[in-house]
Amino acid sequence: MEQIKHECGIAMVRLRKPLEYYTEKYGSPLYGLNKLYLLMEKEHNRGQEGAGVGCVKLDVSPGNEYIFRQRAEGTDSIRQVFSQIEDEMAQAKKLHLQDIPFEGEVYMGHLRYSTTGRSGLSYVHPFLRRNNWSSRNMLLCGNFNLTNVDEVFSAITATGQHPRLYADTFILLEQLGHALDRENERLYAIHRANGLTGLALSEAIAKDLNTANLLRRCAPLWDGGYAICGIVGNGDAWLMRDPSGIRPAFYYYDDEVIVAASERPVIQTAFHVKADEVRELSPGAALIIDRNGTFRTERILPAADERQCSFERIYFSRGSDTDIYRERKELGHQLADAVLKEIEDDLDNAVFSFIPNTAEVAYLGLVEGMERRLDAEKCRDIELLAAQGKASGESLHKIVKRRVRTEKVAIKDIKLRTFIAEGSTRDDLAAHVYDITYGSVRAGTDTLVVIDDSIVRGTTLRQSVISILDRLEPKKIVIVSSSPQVRYPDCYGIDMSRLGEFIAFRAAMELLKESGRENVIHDTYMLCKAQQERPKEEIVNYVKNIYAPFSNEDLSRKIADMLTPPDTNAKVSIVYQTLDGMHCAIPHHTGDWYFSGDYPTPGGNRLVNNAFINYYEGNTLKR
Repeated sequence: MEQIKHECGIAMVRLRKPLEYYTEKYGSPLYGLNKLYLLMEKEHNRGQEGAGVGCVKLDVSPGNEYIFRQRAEGTDSIRQVFSQIEDEMAQAKKLHLQDIPFEGEVYMGHLRYSTTGRSGLSYVHPFLRRNNWSSRNMLLCGNFNLTNVDEVFSAITATGQHPRLYADTFILLEQLGHALDRENERLYAIHRANGLTGLALSEAIAKDLNTANLLRRCAPLWDGGYAICGIVGNGDAWLMRDPSGIRPAFYYYDDEVIVAASERPVIQTAFHVKADEVRELSPGAALIIDRNGTFRTERILPAADERQCSFERIYFSRGSDTDIYRERKELGHQLADAVLKEIEDDLDNAVFSFIPNTAEVAYLGLVEGMERRLDAEKCRDIELLAAQGKASGESLHKIVKRRVRTEKVAIKDIKLRTFIAEGSTRDDLAAHVYDITYGSVRAGTDTLVVIDDSIVRGTTLRQSVISILDRLEPKKIVIVSSSPQVRYPDCYGIDMSRLGEFIAFRAAMELLKESGRENVIHDTYMLCKAQQERPKEEIVNYVKNIYAPFSNEDLSRKIADMLTPPDTNAKVSIVYQTLDGMHCAIPHHTGDWYFSGDYPTPGGNRLVNNAFINYYEGNTLKR
């Protein structure tokens, strides 16, 4: 029900044959660009605030452009970018230019969701570093957040650099650019000593450049979750993934292309390949693509304990992936016993549904779980009748016809333009975002069970959804979250950074105050404050103390109270997924720091404590 802004989407296409090959086989030299467009459209769920495309053209004569970039902002930014590219190509053809822009061999694409609050075209990837030496140019894009930008900033300023902006992508570009310069200087010295000069020297450097050296120089300083792509002006390209595997990265290759993207099914769809043909990049490794089209994977950093983001599987990634689909169904199935308890085992008077559409797969799993439990109940009833000698046709038919009742109770109608209204008028408009299916619930008799992917802030529930569902006049409304309670900020890409926005945190704070344990709040603040200046490796997540006195059920009850509008007639309860249930459903993606507070890198503990300090001190604008 609530849109969570999250990680960005990346895509890269490297053609392995001359452009003439694609013209002859596919009818266009723009085969790579067309595939990039398809990859980006299939990943549009990952970023709708901006989009950008970068391209490098190989073997271009001096005096002609060989590196191109287009970017745009807005929800239709993909269309804007490719429209701009079309216009640029049409203009070049009109002028009878021999080298057409974006008609190249190496492409990258990026879809942006801001996780920093910064906006503007200058923050849209890919970023571009310019230089007259082709091997010193670089395009950079990524799906990442660093927790220690300050350390990287200090390291590069110590070399004499002067970054223009204090933002992680700008700083990474400067850091990698400096390393690229050093690699060029190393090769320059070698080839100059061997007597090469002029274009021969430049070509030798471009040929022997090793981008893995850049990553080994820079990456040890990075703390965070990341999948970062780079293209050098000479045609070399790379993709690197963080050592814990927090951010996803996949690649595919054949004799025509090398492709990388944030999600497996987008590669499957764009290139018509099977799931087992798409490889997952190992954590801490890099996919290195040389300018001649050969590639390899190299270990850049030692792999840490794998902590792949579980929210990727619950919510962010496309559900068309075979494993994600199965996992989301299992998330729903894991909730069956808790929901059955909440409805007091009364399946005959319960109606199951889902909001929003992204929760549909978990809903299917929940319903399957209920059907299995109902089938077991039917078997017991039949056995009991048989034992009593009462198994008549009528009594058996009555048992067999029992069903788990499912309905589409709410439909998202239109995106109402509530920004033009204020106060109660805005709330009234928000309450009409969904239409309900009247008559789908028996008034005063049925319990309405509605499943969602996650309940993070609870704003939409309180402002609209519960009131909308209450119009159906159910006896009780049970809101079910397929993910556990979000208690802690994310600092690796998701836009969940302020503690005060989390309904679970607000509920814990209210319970502490109601139970006379306000000292826990102050003591936690003092503990966080005392370690604020320590190295990140020594910092402990003391925010866990806020939740320690309460059970999951305590918090869920309080959350339900806080989110229920005062004029609601039905009783409202909330059921959250448990951590154990989530890990059972998603065994291979153990990253759960936003639920458990167990951060995979030291920088996470520092940022969660800072988030609590900012909350306590009233610094609501800080992250």
